[in-house]
Amino acid sequence: MKGKYELNKIVLLILVVFILTGCNGLPNDTIKTPEGKVIVDGEPYKMIPGDYEWREDNIDISSKSIPNLNEMAELFETLEVDKGEKLKFEIDQKPSSFTVIKIDEDGQSDNVEVIEDEITMPLESGYYIYQIETIWPNGKQKFVFDVNVN
Repeated sequence: MKGKYELNKIVLLILVVFILTGCNGLPNDTIKTPEGKVIVDGEPYKMIPGDYEWREDNIDISSKSIPNLNEMAELFETLEVDKGEKLKFEIDQKPSSFTVIKIDEDGQSDNVEVIEDEITMPLESGYYIYQIETIWPNGKQKFVFDVNVN
């Protein structure tokens, strides 16, 4: 059964990538979806892209994630971080605003303070999913990554 589950995850990831990379009949490089990275100890890790909406030159693109937040986090290689460690993130096309939301193992969510594109990891050990909701004048997108805090 696990093999079938793994195959479903791969097919789902390919489908999400296919949708988000512009396989929509538009000319290449007309509209490029932003990429988000979280940086730990100078090493960048590509966040999993989620819901995406963009409007440009009379073209509307909208993609809603098929997987739920936990399934999206499973597609990301969980980062091992220390209590209170600072993580930096970079998002293409510099969004005009963004919100970072932390979800703990019990499903409780809190907004996270961001200072100069850095967030501080919790002081309690545990597993956390982070969702970054970004907004540009032409659209919006969500990104997801997860961490184990030791």
